[in-house]
Amino acid sequence: MKFAEDHNSSRYKISAYDNDSIAINGEPYMRSLVLSPMELIADWAPQRYSDLTADHLEAFYRLNAEIIILGTGNTQIFPSADILRRLAEGKIGYEVMDTQAACRTFNILMAEGRNVVAGLFLD
Repeated sequence: MKFAEDHNSSRYKISAYDNDSIAINGEPYMRSLVLSPMELIADWAPQRYSDLTADHLEAFYRLNAEIIILGTGNTQIFPSADILRRLAEGKIGYEVMDTQAACRTFNILMAEGRNVVAGLFLD
């Protein structure tokens, strides 16, 4: 088996995930969070996807996101019209998917050197 050195300078990487937790650099988190390659907001206010409002999206914009990923829990749930409007007004690409898919996508985009910001919910 061939190994390659990881030259990615990111501070935060998703190392594991399941329906109950997301591990960032090996440390498990059991609450919703916002993650970029260089920032972790472990105390993000909405704890359930159903609590998400357009105002909560400011965390993404403060991190200068190039692309936004919303992980909506165990199933993909599309945001309200108000949230979609705010995302469109931000002129930043976004994707909405279940949280496990969001974790995989985050790692791929981060490895490509993209400034991806993910909002990840566990339920």
